[in-house]
Formats: sequence, structure tokens, C-alpha cells
Amino acid sequence: MEKDSKIGVWMTCPMSKYLQDQLAQRFSVYKSWNIPSTSKPDFLRQHSPSIRALVGNGNYGADAELIESLPSLEMIASHSVGLDQIDLVKCKNKGIKVSYTPDELTDEVADLAIGLLLATLRNICYYDGLGRSGLWKRMPDFGLATKVSGKSVGIIGLGRIGLAIAKRAESFGCTISYCSRSEKMDLRYKYYSHVIDLASNCNILIVACALTNETYHIVNRQVIDALGSKGVVINIGRGAHIDEPELVSALVEGRLGGAGLDVFEHEPEVPEQLFGLHNVVLSPHRGSATEQTRKNMADLIIANLEAHFLGKPLPTPVAL
Repeated sequence: MEKDSKIGVWMTCPMSKYLQDQLAQRFSVYKSWNIPSTSKPDFLRQHSPSIRALVGNGNYGADAELIESLPSLEMIASHSVGLDQIDLVKCKNKGIKVSYTPDELTDEVADLAIGLLLATLRNICYYDGLGRSGLWKRMPDFGLATKVSGKSVGIIGLGRIGLAIAKRAESFGCTISYCSRSEKMDLRYKYYSHVIDLASNCNILIVACALTNETYHIVNRQVIDALGSKGVVINIGRGAHIDEPELVSALVEGRLGGAGLDVFEHEPEVPEQLFGLHNVVLSPHRGSATEQTRKNMADLIIANLEAHFLGKPLPTPVAL
């Protein structure tokens, strides 16, 4: 697609240089982070007639207010598989198309989930700190870790990512169970209709579902208590899936055995009470953050935008 400067694209946050360059080769790109917040309303009023597309991600999408401020908006391309930061009802009512990047990040997020599981149970980050600090020479005993192989793994949400996690966990000899909106009859995994029952019957609880009104704080105090003092929570979904204050208190009080977290309820804020806990691994939302996957995601963003403006079907549309 040749560049059409008449088509404006609003970017809600910084993304890869590759994506920004690819967008700039085709459209007029407006980078929201370069515009002072006090000047943004006037800027949008001036340029909104030309802004026909918006590119956001899992943290910075498009709420009703932003959508209303862009009357010429035709399409939103999300650099994410999660859609909780986009007002999909508003998009449907205004006839705005939405695309996302499924499949491209499935493997990377599933890999990180297993990485967090291993790092948490085997104390990898804690031991790394001992090695780097020189404490190894001065500490006669720095405790034992927990075996991963053979553990029972419960997964909340068995979509693309959840299923990819399950297959990886099986290679460690783990038994798999899951909780989702409905039972998947073609799978041999044990199904639980209630998350508390799932937590009561697994050693490791992995959150891999979409964030909706129904899954907000799906991991609450009851679920944490059901998992117990030897249980571990891994979250690669969204921070708001877990009642964060309850999680923190359970870890501090020893009512939960550990946690591997890639997402947090108030990103980029991370509860300071977790910083000194050896049984907690903290990752700053890096689920899809590899060069290869981010390039593939960027290419899919471009493919969806080009398809829309050329009047073709979107490669990965969101059903509204």
C-alpha cells in the first residue's frame, strides 16, 4: 500500500520502532505521548477529521471518551490479544471495526508462564541473587526449592494460550485440570465449573483467561485459601484477574506458597510488600516481548489496517 497522508492514525502509546516506521510509511501518524496532556483536547479537535484509525495495546486502548473525540474513526487495531481496554460496545454502536493479534503471541506467553512456574518453584531468581552477591560463600544453607515435575496444574481459561500452557506443562509430567465458561468435550483434562473447586484440587493455579466483568478478581481470598499454603499462583492474564491486596496479604502471611506474576492490577505499580519475598517472581508485563513475536504482531497490525483501507476483509477481526 502506497502512503496516503490523508489517512491519520492515532497511536495511544509507544510501541516498537519497527511498527512506528511501518505505520509512518503508509499513513500520517499521531503519537499521543508526544502531545502534552493540556494540549491534547485542542490537538484532537484540530486533527480528528483526518484520524480514521487508532492503534493501541493491552494497556492503552480506546475508551468511550477517546472514541467520541474521534468522529472520523473507522477502525481500531489492537497490538494485543486482550481487548479489555477497548469499549467494544461503543465500537459496535458506531460501526467501528476492531482487530487484534491472536495466535502471534500464544507461544511466547505460554513459554513465559512455564518460565515463571519454574522460576517460582525452583527459586531461580533468589538463587541468582545469591550467586551475584557473593552470599553463596557466606551462607551454609539457603534452603531447598520445590519440585516441578508431577505437580497438578489448574488453568483458568483454556483458550489458545491456556491450551498451549497445558501442553507444555504435560511435558513435565504434570496433570492438567481447568475451569472455563464451558467444558471442552474433545479434551481429556479434568473440568471444574467453579474456580474454587479447581484451586482445591491443584498445586499450581495459572490464570490465562480474558478479563471480563465475570473474571474480574476471579482469584479472590476464597480461591487463594482453597489453593493453600503450598499452592502457587501464576498470572499471565491481566492484573485485575487477582484481588491484589488479598494476594499480597496471603503471601506475606504465608497462606500462599508463592506467585509468579507478569501482570499487576495497577501497572506499572507493583506492591512493595512483594519485593523482599523469595517465593515471588515479578516480571514487568513481558508476555509477548520477544523480537520475533513483536515483529509478527506489528506485521499483523499493518495487514489489518491495509485490508480495511483497501476495502478487503480484515485478517483478524474482532466479532462485535
